Amino acid sequence: MDRQYYVYILASKKYGTLYIGVTNDLLRRTYQHKHHQIKGFTQKYDVTLLVYYEVFDSIEEAIIKEKQMNAWKRDWKINKIEDVNPAWNDLYPNLV
Repeated sequence: MDRQYYVYILASKKYGTLYIGVTNDLLRRTYQHKHHQIKGFTQKYDVTLLVYYEVFDSIEEAIIKEKQMNAWKRDWKINKIEDVNPAWNDLYPNLV
């Protein structure tokens, strides 16, 4: 079975605080963020809305993309989100 990897963006609200991460289990990882099971940035700033994600076939590709996105200016990140999710809907319910 081929494994998939995800780069994702969470937001506290529309145009709010953003967090970019990488995982091999987007459903589990988003659940952990939503229920504050991960101590740190997302818990402190209540960053729980899954507003964007991309799928990759290799962890190396996903990590490279995550690092690139983290280096982007905030406006670029917002444009990336709004290209696929202009309303900033929480995409988590679509995963379950």
